[in-house]
Amino acid sequence: MKRIVVSLVLMISVGTTLFAADWPAWRGPTGQGHSEEKNLPLKWGGKAQENVKWKVSLANPGNSTPITWGDNIFLTQANKDGTERSLICLARANGKVRWQKDVTYAEKERNWGGISYTNASAVTDGERVVVSFGSAGMYCYDFEGKELWKRTDLGKWEHEFGSGASPVLHGDLAILWCGPNKNPKDRNFLLAVDKKSGKTVWEHDEKDGSWGTPIITKVDGKDQLILGMGPHVKGFDPKTGKELWVCKGMTSYVYTSPLFANNVVVGMSGYGGDAIAVKLGGAGDITKDRLWLHKKPASQRVGTGVIVGEHCYMIDENALAHCYELTTGNDLWKDEAKLKGTTWGSLVHADGRLYMLMRNSETLVLAASPKFEILATNALAAGENTNASIAISNGQIFIRTFKNLWCIETKK
Repeated sequence: MKRIVVSLVLMISVGTTLFAADWPAWRGPTGQGHSEEKNLPLKWGGKAQENVKWKVSLANPGNSTPITWGDNIFLTQANKDGTERSLICLARANGKVRWQKDVTYAEKERNWGGISYTNASAVTDGERVVVSFGSAGMYCYDFEGKELWKRTDLGKWEHEFGSGASPVLHGDLAILWCGPNKNPKDRNFLLAVDKKSGKTVWEHDEKDGSWGTPIITKVDGKDQLILGMGPHVKGFDPKTGKELWVCKGMTSYVYTSPLFANNVVVGMSGYGGDAIAVKLGGAGDITKDRLWLHKKPASQRVGTGVIVGEHCYMIDENALAHCYELTTGNDLWKDEAKLKGTTWGSLVHADGRLYMLMRNSETLVLAASPKFEILATNALAAGENTNASIAISNGQIFIRTFKNLWCIETKK
């Protein structure tokens, strides 16, 4: 019980530090891709399969990232046409499937590439696991796989790029960014339900949708939910759904989650869209408090960056890496940080390193420093591909590909 209480507090704590070994949500407890762990593997894979503890085959592909709690790993997947969407619980020790819960969905749903019916990662508080299956609904299970509640009344989410937001937990609430819907007649809305019963606590509608997962952090000592959507970033009271502030400057196709540190929010649009940073503290329209605006870069952004100290690190889909000064937007890596390959993954920071999973399943490890430096390039195996991000938990790195789930750990 003590561990559960501590981890619940940490899931809503301020800033960018990870204090627990569990990885209970998309991008970790704070939703911003930070791990406090030390002595993680720097190199793995290759012909010798260095530091590969185990790998297990997956029946179906998916773009979601695993989460962990104690000895459990939770992962979502879907079959080819999305008619069966699943939550799987695996054993940390060997990757063996402990249980699998399947949800059927007979209607056709628009999809990108036939593998994105389960883009969203699950979230857990140590007692229950909440998962979004897109148009198929929002479900909650206990750690034995028993269904506790479901919400299949959230409407059909129709966009050619599918859906992407993962649920987040805050106190007694499970919060989900529902959509996106391309048809203006359909809803894009924030939903907060009681995490024990699934009953609606509040809803908030928005004109524009996005694929980014909201973050919850503290601003001036008070909890805020922060979410990016074209054409703006907004802050909300997570207990009531009340809008607190809005900053304009984003463009459509927002795939990334917002970032927050040092009282600054960074939002980045995709599809060659704008990026902004704004100082928080005001109410209503705070566009005047923007620190910088980057207009329409040439590249696409799918994965989310990470803030370390006074710098915001980002790697675009075309593997162009950036180190932005948080307060000025000046790119310290400009013109020197073109990497090989492409990525949809989000950066994870641990022990002064930046871990980035590429679409060919290589993981690039960079120094979290204004001086650009590649520390390692780690290949798993030929034929492995992925759109996911890495998860770090208790000295282990978990990598989900279209074919397998890999556990990386320094051999002792």
